[in-house]
Amino acid sequence: MAETPGHIPNGHADPSPGAPVSLSVVVPVHLAQGYLRQCLDSILVPDVPDLEVIAVDDASPDHSGRILDEYAERDPRVRVLHMQRSVGPGEARDIGLDAAAGDYVWFVDSDGCLPPDALGAILERLSEDQPDVLLFDHAREYWHGKVKRSADHALFRDPEPAVFACAERPDVLRVTPAPWNRAFRRRFLLDLGVRFGGGDFEEVGVAYPALLAAERISLLDQVCFIRRERRRGAAARAAGAGRFDVFDQYDKVFAFLDARGAAGEPLRPPMFDAMIRHLQTVLERGGLVNHEDGPRFFERMAQTYARYRPAGHELPRDERLAKKYAAIEKNDFKGYQRQLAGTSGPAKPAKAAASMFRKRQRAAVNAAKRTGLKQYYKAQLRLPIDENLAVFAAYWYRGYACNPAAIYEKLKELAPNIHGVWVVKQENVKSLPKGVDYVVRGSKDFWRVMARAKYFVNNVNFTDDIVKRPGQVHVMTHHGTPLKSMGLDQMKYPASAKGMDFKLMIRRADRWDFVVSANPLSTEAWERGFPCKYEMLEIGYPRNDRLVRATAEEKAELRRMLGVPEGKKAVLYTPTHREYQRSFKPTFDIRRFARELGDEYVLLLRAHYFYKPGARQWDPERVIDVSAHRSVEDLCIASDALLTDYSSIMFDYAVLPDRPIVLFVPDWETYRLTRGTNFDVTAFPPGAVAFDEEELIKTFRSGRPWQDEEVARARAAFRARFCPWDDGHAAERAVRRVFLGEDVPNPPSPA
Repeated sequence: MAETPGHIPNGHADPSPGAPVSLSVVVPVHLAQGYLRQCLDSILVPDVPDLEVIAVDDASPDHSGRILDEYAERDPRVRVLHMQRSVGPGEARDIGLDAAAGDYVWFVDSDGCLPPDALGAILERLSEDQPDVLLFDHAREYWHGKVKRSADHALFRDPEPAVFACAERPDVLRVTPAPWNRAFRRRFLLDLGVRFGGGDFEEVGVAYPALLAAERISLLDQVCFIRRERRRGAAARAAGAGRFDVFDQYDKVFAFLDARGAAGEPLRPPMFDAMIRHLQTVLERGGLVNHEDGPRFFERMAQTYARYRPAGHELPRDERLAKKYAAIEKNDFKGYQRQLAGTSGPAKPAKAAASMFRKRQRAAVNAAKRTGLKQYYKAQLRLPIDENLAVFAAYWYRGYACNPAAIYEKLKELAPNIHGVWVVKQENVKSLPKGVDYVVRGSKDFWRVMARAKYFVNNVNFTDDIVKRPGQVHVMTHHGTPLKSMGLDQMKYPASAKGMDFKLMIRRADRWDFVVSANPLSTEAWERGFPCKYEMLEIGYPRNDRLVRATAEEKAELRRMLGVPEGKKAVLYTPTHREYQRSFKPTFDIRRFARELGDEYVLLLRAHYFYKPGARQWDPERVIDVSAHRSVEDLCIASDALLTDYSSIMFDYAVLPDRPIVLFVPDWETYRLTRGTNFDVTAFPPGAVAFDEEELIKTFRSGRPWQDEEVARARAAFRARFCPWDDGHAAERAVRRVFLGEDVPNPPSPA
């Protein structure tokens, strides 16, 4: 077990009444790379010195350990413990508890987060009340954006008494038995001798004994933790036989009560009711217990009911609940199910794959009917899949480009038996390279290949009228590293999410079998923004293979083709799309910029593809409009420096060694607040940064992008962080994994 230094020194005494307190937050981490930064950022609020975060990397196979080390390096309050083998969340919490030094300890799941002001409110209440256990409320955030406060919230409304024992307010046993909705006095918990250990419901064996034994309990009527309900479910929470662990945990709870003798008897009835409510929740909530295990789980529930029912226990006053109790007592599973049928019932199980396929097939056929090709498409869907046919597309059928083009080229080399066909719009046919086979979107040939092909490669989603047949393979390559928020992350930014149907977006993403990731940041963003069941290909960007292998001869030829005058420095200007702009509006005076830079420079202007290139009155001696040029990779290779703002091209351009990058970000705060970003690019830039036009001109005229050592160090750090897998073999890895079924290094060793 390796670790990094912590912040709070060992040896803190138990707190005195009214004194400030220190807090240790224990975060077990496993397969949480997409959510971990949000979790840590919500905990590590500034100006809280008496805080330590004990992050336990539970041998996570993703990039979580690296992220934790990154945080520990820059914040002394973070301490990382790396497990050599996975021990599970319960034992990871125990390890964190043993390492903690704070007066209080709080266990936080790594895929959740704290609302603003939660940490301050908890510390204030701990200091005021000095409880053994502080309970606070939580909320659940669902993948579609809905945030719902817990069903426990009514229990927090009554503030009296401020501090109490469980016998005085046994209703606190109804609070969800979780590790993240309570803070424990550390010495109290250690002296109690309870441990999380292993199991699916390990929190039960700690949460309840602590409440039953606590002499000082306090309530905080505030949501202090947001639990993220992952669409696919947390890895440790998959339905299965492990759910039966809940019975073992309640055996421990009642054994704890037995050990307390007469002092525990008054708490037996409310503890029994709390247990039965929890067991019903486990049984009834969809996805927790497999359908075939339902009868066996119910039988165990009936046995547990009989074993621990207190003498003289009365049925609940609620008639429906009383009937459910009666069914449990009789071990009458069918009777229990009848009671469920009279309510909203548990979540319905997911439809079988075959049923879902038929549903999508009908929807696709209905869409095809509008083109008059219904019967043809329907017939093609019934024919065998062509195992040697692959469909390629890019940028909504705009032409031959980006990662799909790089994979297509490598496929011809490594698997010539597989025939690749491109889908394009009619107006883009002329842009295709000579010899590339294609079909026009919406044509009869289009419907044939879409129905029959084995493989589909695209850098955006295929349209909704496409049926994904069982056995077909979809590869999503994306088309840039996501500095800006993407997928479900966009729900928090209405300006960028206007008109988006996120449920439809996720249904499209459900078609993906493979997702290409350019770097660790991309992996985190795709996993969080598109929580679907695909394999992440951490292989680098296929389109960047060209940049890795670019030669001086290729650069010279491209410059001649573009008309770049010999001896001039060519600056490629590529501003990104802004949702708050309807047309291309440069954020600085291009004529003035080109004039101020002088004859030494020429500007290669490439507007975002969302904007149609039009006739612009630039000085042709100083500005070359390359907006319509087919290949952005050509432009990168031909240029001497990049000028951009928030465009993902900066991550690709950083692959080119010793090519300066300058960011012009006069509207950074506006962009960050309206679009959302995955990190602060002004704090970790790929080179020089200018915030206004005067600073931008001065940066170039001084030669700083080429001469400043600080700028060079920033570029090197950016390249190391965001281009670790771009070694010129990304397309090869994609072809070998997807088309040839080979194992490839994932991720590869750093380039």
